Amino acid sequence: MIVIVDCGMGNLRSVQKGFERVGHAAAITDRPEDVNRAGRVVLPGVGAFGDAMVNLKAAGLIEPLRDSIASGRPFLGICVGLQLLFTESYEMGRHRGFGVLPGSVRRFPVGVRVPQIGWNQIRIQRQTPLLAGIPDRSFFYFVHSYYADPEVDTDRVATTDYALDYTSIAGRGAAYGIQFHPEKSQELGLRILKNFAERVC
Repeated sequence: MIVIVDCGMGNLRSVQKGFERVGHAAAITDRPEDVNRAGRVVLPGVGAFGDAMVNLKAAGLIEPLRDSIASGRPFLGICVGLQLLFTESYEMGRHRGFGVLPGSVRRFPVGVRVPQIGWNQIRIQRQTPLLAGIPDRSFFYFVHSYYADPEVDTDRVATTDYALDYTSIAGRGAAYGIQFHPEKSQELGLRILKNFAERVC
């Protein structure tokens, strides 16, 4: 079962419809017990890092999400869901994340137009099952003002150039985070969702 976690921030139905288009049912939930039972977990998010953590804590979802990732079950964080995998964020203060991946979330440099909105390329740093059939330098759709900065080089799966070379896909084991929106990224975005449902294990 694929579970899409509702943290109160994000267009969950569009992600759900993306999975349906590639032949996989996905349930939207905010219940910890559903996360505990899920075979695969997706955490989308749009908005502020700190607000997402507050909402997840209020719903009792932080520990189930951490436990699911630690168990080795496939996990996919989208946009803020990627950022939450890291140790901390400096968005509107300093906030603790899941701490699954060492590193921090930082704002793009002063003088750079934010948010980055629109299509940009990824440069693949290492091949993974999530990127099966995805050519290097493919375009995906981004909307964000902050980026993840991993401390461990091998956690960088792909990078993107926007004023600096930042990590746009991160991952370790079966846990991945992507900064772009696959549900808005047409055929290749749907390929990412299909790979997550069928190849990541």
